Amino acid sequence: MNEVEVTHAAAVEKHRAAEAAHQRAARTNRLAAAEKLELGRDADAKRAIERGAPEAARYERNSGAYGLAASAARYAMERGDWKMAAGLAPRPSKFPYADAMTHFARAVGAARSGDIASAEKDAAELARLRDAMAARKDAYWTGQVEIQRLGTQAWLDYAAGRRAEGLAGMRQATDREAATDKAAVSPGPLAPARELYGEMLLDSGDFAGALAAFEATLRNEPNRFRATAGAARAARAAGDSAAARSYSSKLLELCARGDQPGRREVVEARSMR
Repeated sequence: MNEVEVTHAAAVEKHRAAEAAHQRAARTNRLAAAEKLELGRDADAKRAIERGAPEAARYERNSGAYGLAASAARYAMERGDWKMAAGLAPRPSKFPYADAMTHFARAVGAARSGDIASAEKDAAELARLRDAMAARKDAYWTGQVEIQRLGTQAWLDYAAGRRAEGLAGMRQATDREAATDKAAVSPGPLAPARELYGEMLLDSGDFAGALAAFEATLRNEPNRFRATAGAARAARAAGDSAAARSYSSKLLELCARGDQPGRREVVEARSMR
């Protein structure tokens, strides 16, 4: 190569290295936020998301689009802030599975807030995004978005008073998710289907079933905040005081360095000890 070609090649390599560094920084902040949410460190999680957002927005690639969508959706859903989830602003990208994260959170948030009409719109958008992935012959993400759509429809049915249909739909989403693997770009689903199923069972009054669902979630994904808190609540409602105390203690261990006084579940756990 002549001198001009060598200079150009060096510039290209430098640009690639910078882009890789930006991607690593964004992913690091996204994973840090997800971890902190499980430890009840919501303020720290929010700061990690805010640090990572500019880096993720620098490049229009799959991990950047996914990071922007998933971080905001996870922050709302992990904290059970359903109105925040319902109000997330869609940020269309070239990656339908990334866009689906926002619409899934919006739909579940709207359904669990009682806004059936809004949930139906986002459920329809999930179906469209699923079909877009199918058209690209991306079997993995087609399946993942379909799991989200099934879960969304289940919460829609449940919120609309069709409880049997909702429970059956959530069970179907759980079974589908159990049969799939996690993608490398993701630290895991925004909310495990089995965990959402446990929350639905708990609300329906099936406390033993809810406890079993939360315990199954924890076997697959240990130390999840919502599954641990759900197990404590379900055990208490089922009259299993020993299990309630055990899961409450576990939640307090997880959140030992969390925000004070902490989420409602943490405050509740202190009263169960």
